[in-house]
Amino acid sequence: MSRKLAREAAFKALFQLDFNFEEDQREYCENLAIDTMFNDNPKLTKKDLAYIESSVKGTRARLAQIDEILTQNLKEGWQLPRIMAVDRNILRLAVYEMKFVEPIIPKNIAINEAVELAKKYGTDDSSRFVNGILETISK
Repeated sequence: MSRKLAREAAFKALFQLDFNFEEDQREYCENLAIDTMFNDNPKLTKKDLAYIESSVKGTRARLAQIDEILTQNLKEGWQLPRIMAVDRNILRLAVYEMKFVEPIIPKNIAINEAVELAKKYGTDDSSRFVNGILETISK
């Protein structure tokens, strides 16, 4: 199992759901995003699929709690919708891993993986931004 590839697929599914989500079709939307990301990478295994599914559905189920944690740790004047969608979804996945996954993923691993995703998919400033927010949350 490649946790790094599975985490990346989970992030991509969350990003997709940020734009294409209908609450009355929650299960369908989530399953479509998960299946799409899983099928896009032939290196992923069935074990990876289970991780992607639990991460995406877990993050989405706790979205209000996660967004509240993020909002409480933003600088004054910042609001969550103002954050780039890439950064917002990387942060959501990392907070889910740090706070809700059993067993909890060590904070340094969750932060490092989030920073790597930010470097790959975000802007030049994304990795520092993601790192700063997650370091604050981890304390």
